[in-house]
Amino acid sequence: MKKRYTIPLIILFLLIIFRLLLPTIIKNYVNNVLSDIPEYSGHVESIDLAFYRGAYVIHNLTITKVKTGNKHPFLNFKKTDISIEWKSLLDGRILSEIIITDPKLIYVSEDQHAEDIKAESWTKALTSLVPIDINRLEIVNGTAAFIDPQADPAINLNLQSIKLVANNLRNVIQQERILPSEVNASAVSFGNGELTINGKMNLVKEIPDIDISLSLVKADITSLNNFTQHYAKIDFDSGVFELFGEIAIADGYLKGSIKPILKNTKLINKKDSFLSVLWEGFVGFFKFILKNQKNKTLATKIPIEGNLNNVGAKVWPTVTGIFKNAWIKAFTEKVDDDISFKDAEKEADKLKK
Repeated sequence: MKKRYTIPLIILFLLIIFRLLLPTIIKNYVNNVLSDIPEYSGHVESIDLAFYRGAYVIHNLTITKVKTGNKHPFLNFKKTDISIEWKSLLDGRILSEIIITDPKLIYVSEDQHAEDIKAESWTKALTSLVPIDINRLEIVNGTAAFIDPQADPAINLNLQSIKLVANNLRNVIQQERILPSEVNASAVSFGNGELTINGKMNLVKEIPDIDISLSLVKADITSLNNFTQHYAKIDFDSGVFELFGEIAIADGYLKGSIKPILKNTKLINKKDSFLSVLWEGFVGFFKFILKNQKNKTLATKIPIEGNLNNVGAKVWPTVTGIFKNAWIKAFTEKVDDDISFKDAEKEADKLKK
């Protein structure tokens, strides 16, 4: 009788001990994986388990570049919830879903002599933390920033409040050129602009097929002053910057366009030096000539096309687009929707032939 109860109690006790130690075991495993990333150092603070829903939660995952001297963590995920996607399980496939809360991606432009660091090392490490293929990805309240402290003045462009939902990433019956995965994202950009990205893609392929559109509206152009001052020696006193684009990729062939629009912009600031006023006045003269006087916009449309190994922007259509907007017909402040996935397919087929 004692053995009949003692053995189950011992097994139960061992299971409880194992359950208590398991988060630490997984945490040590994850930290070992992150510590082996070439040119990066990574760490997680803690890990929680939720067996009842087949999930584990990683708290404060950080990845930092080494040998670059900057103090900003490259990646910082405050909370990462990785769980089994029950919908796919009912369909007979074991897939996972990830919800990342308050992630931050900060890219700091290092010195031009710094060693080139490839993204493959840290992306492979992150995906290795998920033993099951990811079918659904959600990002809540994300932040992305580009910082160049060596520029004069320093450049800091960022996206705040990023929301992203990507569905059906792996639950795919592989066929020729299908776009089964839907992606929708939004964010608050530099200058309090509104960024929206919508589209479809196929991530099962080695080079994903993509058909997406993006729009950036109502961004205060003065937020770009550090960027334009560094690269063009001009800054804006007031105005609005907007951007609309379409990108389609089929079998590695890209076809797309980008349409930047400047609205009601003024260049000369009373605080500028004499030489700055002179240069901005010269630029402003041509801006006035090339501006659509009715809509007060300066715009063009930049076609982008080519194999991903040799993508280029078409210069002549870009230049003529400026005159078209100024003197013939102003570009509409929306995505033109004149590039489709079929356009990229046709060019990809021509390239193969």
